[in-house]
Amino acid sequence: MTETLSESMNAWDSYHGVKNTQVQEADLIRAKDLLSNRAGYRPQMHKAILEEAITTSDFPYLFGHVIDRQLLANYKAVYADWRTYVRVAGVPDFNTVRREKLSGSDNYLDVVPEKGEYLPTKPVNCRYTYNVKKYGRQFDISWESLINDQLNAFADIPQRFATAALRSESRFVTGLYAASGGHGNTSLYGAALSDCGQSVCNLGVLPLTLANLETTMALMVAQTDPNGEPIGVMAKHLVVPPALEFTARSIITSGLKMWTSTADDESASLPYPTTNVIPQMGLQLHVDPFLPVIDTTHGGTGWYLFADPSQGAALEMGFLRGHETPEIVMKGSDKVLVGGGAVSPFDGDFSTDNIMYRVRHVFGGTQLDPRFTYHQAGAS
Repeated sequence: MTETLSESMNAWDSYHGVKNTQVQEADLIRAKDLLSNRAGYRPQMHKAILEEAITTSDFPYLFGHVIDRQLLANYKAVYADWRTYVRVAGVPDFNTVRREKLSGSDNYLDVVPEKGEYLPTKPVNCRYTYNVKKYGRQFDISWESLINDQLNAFADIPQRFATAALRSESRFVTGLYAASGGHGNTSLYGAALSDCGQSVCNLGVLPLTLANLETTMALMVAQTDPNGEPIGVMAKHLVVPPALEFTARSIITSGLKMWTSTADDESASLPYPTTNVIPQMGLQLHVDPFLPVIDTTHGGTGWYLFADPSQGAALEMGFLRGHETPEIVMKGSDKVLVGGGAVSPFDGDFSTDNIMYRVRHVFGGTQLDPRFTYHQAGAS
């Protein structure tokens, strides 16, 4: 553990520890220093001090606070870039979340003749629903490992739990727009997808090239709302699998492209450079490693465009309010001393001497408006 980690741990004000008591920051720092052997004790001395510490009543809870803060520090340190092209929302409970989209009052106005009546418009209402769910895992460590390994077995628990939470989120989000069939999630993409009573086309088979990227961005701009009004959808996020990363980077960073005339004159058909306007469009590149995992058909060739969620969201990811980050808890020991005294959780349970942790994360999501995304499978 480093001083930087200590500072980041001390910055979390809303963590949930394993015991609802006030814990002094100085005690947490001392517990962290003891676990990391900051004083540089020899192995036998460090082991003896740890064995003595884990028999005290407060150390298990201090350790729990340290682990909890490390988990949040590790979780926050890794930025999930899907949050830039997916709307993120807070959800109050486990009941069905409803998202309503009303259209029909913002289309062009009709001419009203002199002394004529202003006619009402009939709005179209679209509803999207989802529920958040619990995801989690239990982690066991034996009492013998605790003693013999001088807590080395605990060193990467926060990182493992944080990584598991991040992977769970990312895999879930990828599954909202990708599918094993190779042509995207059918709830979001189609050649004639029905949404709010209108047929929407946002699916193709073009490979990723500069020309095809320009074509697809133009197709997104041409999308209309349910009343046929242009909405000027601007693609801002390009999502590709790892196999297309270098191709995508060369397209969106190159200042030039080659253009060839279609004239019959052979001399006029020679290619010559012209300006590549893609870098001027502010397109952001995202490499999703879960695409070939979810899409086993075209996971290496398919690519996706998304508008910025501030213009319109194609996806929503919801987290239970008050539980937006992973939570880790420790199981108290179910044994007591013969004299009736409580036993430290670090002494394990009655049956097996196991020391148990559990991580919980609550989230969910759904597909929203398909007009704000486009998928090219890269192969038929």
